Amino acid sequence: MAARPGRVRLVAMSEMMAPPPPTVAAAAGVIDARKSYGVGDAAVNALDGVDVRFEPGKFTAIMGPSGSGKSTLLHCLAGLDALTSGAVFIGETYLAELNDKELTELRRSQVGFVFQSFNLIPTLTAKENIVLPLALGGQEGDEAWIDRVIDTVGLRDRLSHRPSELSGGQQQRVAVARALATRPTIIFADEPTGNLDSNSGTEILQFMRDAVDEFGQTIVMVTHDPYAASYADRAVFLADGKVVGDLASPTRDTIMEQMASLGH
Repeated sequence: MAARPGRVRLVAMSEMMAPPPPTVAAAAGVIDARKSYGVGDAAVNALDGVDVRFEPGKFTAIMGPSGSGKSTLLHCLAGLDALTSGAVFIGETYLAELNDKELTELRRSQVGFVFQSFNLIPTLTAKENIVLPLALGGQEGDEAWIDRVIDTVGLRDRLSHRPSELSGGQQQRVAVARALATRPTIIFADEPTGNLDSNSGTEILQFMRDAVDEFGQTIVMVTHDPYAASYADRAVFLADGKVVGDLASPTRDTIMEQMASLGH
């Protein structure tokens, strides 16, 4: 019987014989992650030996100053960019072991991604945008689950509207619902409230918090905002491409103290 997509266990030289994922359950993580841009004296080390794992069913915030490597880490975790060296895994699968087709299938079925800019298709309705990842995979999805997600985001009466007919907060709720539609292993969110007013941003943060608490979803969010990070179960801090702090049960005050201690 053919191997299931996303579960291939080929030996990849690019992994340099990486160890298996840790025995402690992790939805995703990186091992000695390094990412460099440029060559020679112009080289920039965006990630410099990062080791971090993300527990399933938890909400984690990744924080750090501009240029700390937080967005690079998120993109590499999601398979949108490749490490220079080291390993990325989602569940029991190492991304470097997959060919392009398998990586595309893994991103479609196991990964949700929420962009700061919403990234909706302007010619599609809200409902069509929500089910787009399923449609691209030739799947109908679990209609009961999709209905539950739609009701949770509170857009039942806006499903026939196109993005231009929705507020920024409503568009981001569509984007979060789209990320949830496939019931992914993990959702990555890159500054999901960055383009929203405070009320809309709070709605999105609360919805993501509810997705973790009620659906058991795993979410990893990059943010620069201590208020946004206070919704998370954990805050991981990066500076100069390295993990420099890790807070459990973060609050706005403890996050600001941690940032101050880093000189940012």
